[in-house]
Amino acid sequence: MPKSVPYHPFKIKSLKDPNFSAGYLTEIFEEEEGDLELQIMRKALRDVFEALGEPNMSADNAKLHLEKLDALLSGEGIATIYALASWLKALGLKLTVAVDVGDEENSANVAELAEVGNV
Repeated sequence: MPKSVPYHPFKIKSLKDPNFSAGYLTEIFEEEEGDLELQIMRKALRDVFEALGEPNMSADNAKLHLEKLDALLSGEGIATIYALASWLKALGLKLTVAVDVGDEENSANVAELAEVGNV
């Protein structure tokens, strides 16, 4: 019987590609209808850190960077977004905003809001 390959090392190897890491985090952050759990997000960010950040930092800097992640994920308000953006920037990634190409109903609501705003 063939042996299975451990998943975590394979995932970390894949996440060493910054484009893959960006796509991975995008999928995690785009969980449907607010179902994103903090523990899932924390695990995903730690995995990306293991792949992109840890190899490029001293042990002390890596520890501080992970402590910063835990602190920012327990925070509230607008400062948390800026802290996350800064945290990701140290890994060579950035936060972005994209157009939601969701269903037609969503697009109609956005158009209505745009019209109301222009009245």
